[in-house]
Order: sequence, then C-alpha cells, then structure tokens
Amino acid sequence: MTGSPPPPSSARARRSAKHSADLLGAPPAIDELVPALSFLGEKLARLLPAPLARVTGGEPPVVRIGMPMDCTLGAIQSEIETLAMHSLIVLGPKALPMLATFEAPPLFRLVDRAYGGRGAVPDPLPEAFPLSAELLLSRIEGALAEALAGALAGAQKPSGETTADERLAVRSLRRDTSLRQLDPFARHSELLRIVIDIEEPGSAGDSSEPLSLALAFPLATLAEALPAPKRHRHRSGPRRSVPPNAEPFASMPIELTAVLVDMPMSMRRLSLLRPGDVLPVAVARAVPLQVDGRTIATGSVGELDDRIAVQLGQAF
Repeated sequence: MTGSPPPPSSARARRSAKHSADLLGAPPAIDELVPALSFLGEKLARLLPAPLARVTGGEPPVVRIGMPMDCTLGAIQSEIETLAMHSLIVLGPKALPMLATFEAPPLFRLVDRAYGGRGAVPDPLPEAFPLSAELLLSRIEGALAEALAGALAGAQKPSGETTADERLAVRSLRRDTSLRQLDPFARHSELLRIVIDIEEPGSAGDSSEPLSLALAFPLATLAEALPAPKRHRHRSGPRRSVPPNAEPFASMPIELTAVLVDMPMSMRRLSLLRPGDVLPVAVARAVPLQVDGRTIATGSVGELDDRIAVQLGQAF
C-alpha cells in the first residue's frame, strides 16, 4: 500500500534564491575603485595629522598619500628588506579586512626621540620590536583608526550625519612581523595599496626618513566600504549652454599626467644606487590620468602607431 508523500518539513533546507545579475549589478572593477581609493587617501591626508599630533605631543605632521597601486600579499612580502610590522585592521560591523604595514627604521627614530634622544636608529636592526616600539605603534594604529573612521563615514554619508558609534567602527585586530603568521587574507587576493609618508614639522630639509606606512585593501573591502562608483547615464533635458569643447574653454591649456610608476624607496636604498643597478617596478593595471593631482580617468598602457598610448577604461 502506497501512502501519500509526507508534507514538507520546515527544517528542510531551502534552495537559495538566484537573482538576476542585471538586477544586482556587476561588482565594481579595479579601475573604478582606483579613484574611490584616491579620494579616500585625500581625506586621510586631511584627517590624519590631528590624531598623530596627539601621539607625538608636537605639531601636526605633513601627510602625503601616494597613488593607488594593485598588488598581492606576495608582492608586499617581496618588497620588504628589513624589519616591519603588519597590522590587520577591520572596518565596520562586517569586519572588512585591510592591512597596514609599518617600516621599522622611522618607528625606531620616533621611539628614540620620545625618550629624549636625537632620533637614532639601531644598527643593525633587532630581530623583533621592543615593548617601547610596540606601545608607540599601538598609539599610531589608534590615530590611523580614528582618521579612517572619519574618512569612511564622510565617504558614505553627508557631513553631520554620522554618529559616534559609526566613527569608532575601525579597529586593529592583531599584528605580527610575519605576513605568513598574520595571514590577513588569501595570498593571491587582488589588492589596491596606497603608501602614506608622514613628515615631522620642520624635517623637510634634513636627511631623516619620513614615517612610511602602507595600507592594502582587498577589492571586496573597497567595494563594500566605499560608495558605489557613478555609472554614466543618458540624461534627459537641455544640454549645458556652454559645453567644455566650445570657447572660451576649448583653448585653455591643461596639463594631463599619466602616472605609470609611483615607487616608494627608503633613503638607505636610494643612497646605495649605482649605475647599472636594476630596479624592478610594477606598472599599475589601471594607470591614473591626473590633472593638477586629481585623477580624472584611468586606462591601460598599450601601443598605437609605434608609440606608447593609454586606452581609457573609465572616466569621471
């Protein structure tokens, strides 16, 4: 005797819904995230000096941000020549991961000055950071977290609409001198990286190196944390009365710069360069085109009529 099939159980696993890619939209491409990270870097350059001044007890330092470059964890590891500290930082309630890397020599110089010295760096460098350097590094991480929280909150909401809880949603999770031990994310994950140089006030003319730190973001972290890039849409309505390709704007000369390589290098390595040395460089996949320091487009390097050319992939 055959019975009727049992009613469906509420505990039975349901098949996940599949949504149309046209409805969800494609994730941002790397050349769309480059300008978003550039704008985040500009905000960091404005927000970071104040909390860093509280760490050092002096005047706000000068903060300079390099252009975004694509890389992997393996590439970061291969660039490190001396002792460095890597810090895994997470953003927001979703704990989106990013990596901060601090070079040892400038950090030791700050530690020596904090204890009344003239900024001496031990030679040779020790194999590990002493407790004094760890404590200073923890305070610098706090300053960086404060600036990142403000920059990210400002990127997501208009000024004045962020709460104190949202501004404190960036924190350091753990740190290690070994990237392999830290294991922040998959080794071959695509990353975008910016280098931050922090110069103490009045140090522009001396030979001391700036405090250099690098921030590396997985593409998934940037796509989640930063506003979605604006897509070009067809607009209805009247055109502007004076388009940019008409006079008086058409004849204005504008200097356009395509930045192929932006390579940070320590003063020590720079002083050891000799004719015949080979410097390995990585050309960014999305080459930024800048006007007056602002990225207006990105493209890929190629060749046209036996001349180097840049094919635009994204314009803003």
